[in-house]
Amino acid sequence: MGSVKHAVITFCKAQLSAQVATVVDFTVTAFLTEVFGIWYLIATFLGALSGGVVNCVVNYHWVFQAQTLKKRFVAIKYLMVWGGSILLNTGGTYLLTELSSHHYLISKVIVAVLVGFFWNYQLQRLFVYRDNHLKDKLGRLRTHHEQVEETKESL
Repeated sequence: MGSVKHAVITFCKAQLSAQVATVVDFTVTAFLTEVFGIWYLIATFLGALSGGVVNCVVNYHWVFQAQTLKKRFVAIKYLMVWGGSILLNTGGTYLLTELSSHHYLISKVIVAVLVGFFWNYQLQRLFVYRDNHLKDKLGRLRTHHEQVEETKESL
């Protein structure tokens, strides 16, 4: 039951982190588009870039508590996932806006929710910030296995 509780708490923390990053993303996007008149697609990309930086930092320190992982390796893996996310968000927003004639922000919300759950969270959980205690668990398993083998030999 503890692992289910941990998974739910991690998911909720990840959603809160994603919401904070989304506020940054949408604020930058809307500001660049509405104030500076930058084309919505470029503004969408720059917003996603800003939100991604916020999300990575919050996830590293708070959501997945991955301080035991090397920042360089987390950054490389995050960049791979994030690159896909930016492409999906930007391309999805463009396609939905152009095909549906929705306002770009409506398209952006729909796409962001889908990409956030099905791409970002899953890949961050399973790839970028995967259980950083896995090596410890494997080491304990090996030690246990060695003890079992020693016991067998002594019998």
